[in-house]
Amino acid sequence: MKTSQQLRLPFPFQPGFAAADFMAGDSNEAALAWLDRTQDWPDRRLALWGPRGCGKTHLLHIWVERIGATLWQGPDLRGVPLPPASGGVAIDDADAMTEEPALLHLLNASLAAGLPVLLAATQAPARWTTRLPDLTSRLRAITAIEIQTPEDSLLRALLARLLADRQLAVAPALQDWLLLRLARTPAALREAVQRLDRAELQQRGRITKALAASVLAAMDEDSMSYGDSDDLPSSRGGACPVETG
Repeated sequence: MKTSQQLRLPFPFQPGFAAADFMAGDSNEAALAWLDRTQDWPDRRLALWGPRGCGKTHLLHIWVERIGATLWQGPDLRGVPLPPASGGVAIDDADAMTEEPALLHLLNASLAAGLPVLLAATQAPARWTTRLPDLTSRLRAITAIEIQTPEDSLLRALLARLLADRQLAVAPALQDWLLLRLARTPAALREAVQRLDRAELQQRGRITKALAASVLAAMDEDSMSYGDSDDLPSSRGGACPVETG
């Protein structure tokens, strides 16, 4: 009696933010070191900045878990947000906030309460375009740590991890082939793996070079259609557009 081939079910993929899952390398060494020294942050404030997908959101979740901080999303800051009674404040996509007075108030209130504040953004706070002079001066005073473009070894390990997380079987030689053709950014790798996962489910077959090539071609086509949008990374060459975490 023949048994049917077991198929993967298209369950929604949820990335994990556990400390053990973070992939350390030279590109994020400084950020990791600063997260271990919260007590040394000037004015108890720190900003992590870098391209989309470089690990900023993951680091925020690690810090939030470590000290019991409260996590906000920049675009969700509204009105007069009150800081927590203890722990600290983390703001992801801080440069995407739409109400400057809300961010200014939260920074001031956190400082008055003696709470540390960790921001994540695509640019250092000193480079943000803001209208409120008081907010501009506070942002310029924040120590900003860049997470740089990942090194080859980290990109290779990240691609293998992303494929394993989605239970995708891709031969090492094909992984090397992908790395040569994808942009050297975590965001591009995540986008490619997501599309490979979707394509494999649709075709119900193994991932071949032909399938991978069609995925890269689609990424290139979408990138040209979106122009300079940050929504989709280019699949070839260059850096990822300046980032969520």
